[in-house]
Amino acid sequence: MKIQILGMGCPKCKKMYEAVEKAVEELGLEGAELLKVETLSEISAMGVMMTPALAVDGDVLVAGRIPSTEEIKGMISGR
Repeated sequence: MKIQILGMGCPKCKKMYEAVEKAVEELGLEGAELLKVETLSEISAMGVMMTPALAVDGDVLVAGRIPSTEEIKGMISGR
């Protein structure tokens, strides 16, 4: 599973990364690949206009807000 946090390094983007990291740990997803996508061209190529955003296996699941850890867990485990 490839989990991407899209954002250019702002405080909200860092907070999103931490929340996703916690969700992955709580779910025990040891094989998950957690990546930061920080270049504007890559973010735009994924169709994201507002950051932070979260994508799993290339599908953008949320953009422009930071979901709770529980919400992130639901998004990830439903894949």
